[in-house]
Amino acid sequence: ESVAAALQYISYYHPVDYIQHLARAYELEQNPAAKDSIAQILTNSRMCAEGKRPICQDTGIVNVFLRIGMGVRFEGFGSGSIADAVNQGVRQGYSHPDNVLRASIVADPQFDRKNTKDNTPAVIHMELVPGNTVDVRIAAKGGGSENKTKFVMLNPSDSLVDWVLKTVPTMGAGWCPPGMLGIGIGGTAEKAMLMAKEVLMDDIDMYELKQRGPQNKTEELRIELCDKVNALGIGAQGLGGLTTVLDVKIAMYPTHAASKP
Repeated sequence: ESVAAALQYISYYHPVDYIQHLARAYELEQNPAAKDSIAQILTNSRMCAEGKRPICQDTGIVNVFLRIGMGVRFEGFGSGSIADAVNQGVRQGYSHPDNVLRASIVADPQFDRKNTKDNTPAVIHMELVPGNTVDVRIAAKGGGSENKTKFVMLNPSDSLVDWVLKTVPTMGAGWCPPGMLGIGIGGTAEKAMLMAKEVLMDDIDMYELKQRGPQNKTEELRIELCDKVNALGIGAQGLGGLTTVLDVKIAMYPTHAASKP
């Protein structure tokens, strides 16, 4: 029930931090087309919140991050697994009679690609941590943004900033900017990709970060990337203007001396 309720909630409510940063971008925007585009996003957001209808027709593939305390005991699952319980929540969330969400998941991705009809299965990541609580974080990732995912194995001496500035213009506007960039650095290929997605769950705080100033090299890099990506002039919905990204998030993990994924 918690999973289902969360999916309904995020289908029609933007996070407050996103709305606040987007409103600031609207006030600063000088390009008429981009300013109008941001105004439409803000208007749509209000209408969806009031009417409890999806913000976007693409209601996404469900990504679930579970941090499970090692002292937790689960009951009531019968012979099912934690993943089964999560997927049952997805079924309920996407078939809610008051706000049915579009089912977008196809089984057998290479051949028949038949719709599963209930948006299952979710992509579930589980981590065992100390304690006796369960932390659940959920995102519904639309195809427009998921399809813009990029990976590169850089040489240790290569510039991350240069790669990002070369890559973002190739992404077009299908990810519906203004948005966020999540960047994972280190570990292995799959670890870097996972970090990039998970770090997008953090609150948008670029405005506050710039107000107080960076306190470490990672924060300096976040500000540099945010400013330089916005200077590319892609803008809201690709129409030009001042704001392409509202924030840049970076997560890092130790890696092999020969690598920089």
